[in-house]
Amino acid sequence: MKHSPELFIKIDNSEIFLIAGYIEEQNNFHFIEKLNLPITGISENKISDLEKITNLIKKNILLIEQKVNYTFKDIIIILNNLDISFLNLSGFKKLNGTQISKENITYILNSLKSYINEFEENKKVLHIFNSYYCLDKKKLDNLPIGLFGDFYSHELSFNLIDKNDFKNLENIFTRCNLNVKKILIDSFVKGSILSDRNSMIDTFLHIQLNEKNTKVFYVENDSIKFEQKFKFGTDIIASDISKITSLDITEVTKFIRNNQNLENVIEGDLLENDYFEEGRYRKVKKKLITEIAEARIKELCEIIFYKNINFQGSLKKIKIIFLETADESNFNCFKKIYKDYFSKKNKLDVKFIKKFETEEMIEAACKIVHFGWKKEAIPVTQTKKSLFSRLFEKVFNQ
Repeated sequence: MKHSPELFIKIDNSEIFLIAGYIEEQNNFHFIEKLNLPITGISENKISDLEKITNLIKKNILLIEQKVNYTFKDIIIILNNLDISFLNLSGFKKLNGTQISKENITYILNSLKSYINEFEENKKVLHIFNSYYCLDKKKLDNLPIGLFGDFYSHELSFNLIDKNDFKNLENIFTRCNLNVKKILIDSFVKGSILSDRNSMIDTFLHIQLNEKNTKVFYVENDSIKFEQKFKFGTDIIASDISKITSLDITEVTKFIRNNQNLENVIEGDLLENDYFEEGRYRKVKKKLITEIAEARIKELCEIIFYKNINFQGSLKKIKIIFLETADESNFNCFKKIYKDYFSKKNKLDVKFIKKFETEEMIEAACKIVHFGWKKEAIPVTQTKKSLFSRLFEKVFNQ
């Protein structure tokens, strides 16, 4: 049975992707139409021109609807361009030997969400993850409903977005006659893909090194616990080499593109004449280039991870790092340096991964929306019972 088409929008740092498709019988996502749009109306992780981005999206949604001959009512957003924050809180329940009930856990979840709403009144909760369960000081893999104990603690990870940003997103799509069905952060979708690919791993660090920026997110027990963005990327390595050696940036880029995994550079090796324009040849040692790159990559590694105060409580838990880059030539050239510093000389397992394809991201997002995520928690609104209901329950449940 073929389902009705669904509409997705993926908002990245430099592009907007509009994708239409539907779920097939085997729960695979079939792509019907895809549009790539240059980013506009968003700058510095904020919606800066509501009119401009609304008109851009509206015009292209109408174009997709005409192509697929279908009028969409809802849209699913994958977000990688607005500021996202995280809070990790724990709730407790004294059991005194009694059984843990579903109501106990629902109460903890709703109580912690109430604290978030009270103290982060300018933020809205996008996702809640069950990151840790502990009964009588023993870590548990699943919700312990039905188990007996004395003391239960439950940690939740809250993913937050600025309320004004959320309202602006809703406003954009309301003006496009669309209801926002779900907003998923990019890190959540990527984390789910990596978790599915590596079923034996539930705690890891993902670092995405782009040319102009960097993003890192941390997954613990299959829950997204932290995300951070940096306004620098791999281009600062080429820039440093250019400044110190007086090479033109195009010459540096050409060298990086044409050399793979510089492991055994001999001390006296010089840059070949092929890298220079006529009349610009200079004696530059390849060893010097690798030393400059090594110094900068070491600094990047320390800022992003090892000396990052946000990871000080997690360093011992992380055993594997997934290193993703869109700048493949840079990684290929300095692969051993990246591996040595990010792995702390092989103390951690570093896996190099290619940039995630948009189609893969959409398919993973579709699965999350339709089938949920194993560690995502949903708060339950508890309605107050009437006096008659409470008396009825008391009489008949004695």
